[in-house]
Amino acid sequence: MHALVLIDIQTGFDHPAWGPRNNPQAEETAGRLLAHARAQNWPVFHIRHVSTTPHSPLTGAGLDFKPEVTPLPTETIINKSVNSAFIGTDLEARLRAGAITDLVICGLTTPHCVSTTTRMAANLGFGVTVAHDACAAFATNADATWSALPAPDADTIHAHALHHLHGEFASVRATRDILSHD
Repeated sequence: MHALVLIDIQTGFDHPAWGPRNNPQAEETAGRLLAHARAQNWPVFHIRHVSTTPHSPLTGAGLDFKPEVTPLPTETIINKSVNSAFIGTDLEARLRAGAITDLVICGLTTPHCVSTTTRMAANLGFGVTVAHDACAAFATNADATWSALPAPDADTIHAHALHHLHGEFASVRATRDILSHD
């Protein structure tokens, strides 16, 4: 059985502190995945990052889900405060209780919470598909002071994170392919 896992698609990521980002259509695309999951009666898990950092954009009003992916009352919301949606939560127990074997994952941000959750899901034995066009990355955390190479832009960070996931941890696919085959 499939489930959709929407990671951290929150208004707090609209804050200018995050800096430049790629894929401005990620939320709209995630909304299409959500509509598909609902039509297929897949379980839907909305993951919300609740920051423990004072004054983080991911506190207060920044916890709100973006309108494209507003949860229904019947859909599960799981709060986390670290990169993985499996750490300190009951996500794995809920998936196992629902006999869920395959996950479609999307959200924010590609190299952080999406990547970490994807890797853990695969290591826990779930089949994972990442919808690359329903994810996005920021360049803000690209500190290259340790490297002779320049800091990469958001598109490069996004692409590299996905390349690292594809094959070993997940199948990285376009939303249109997921919608036409699942």
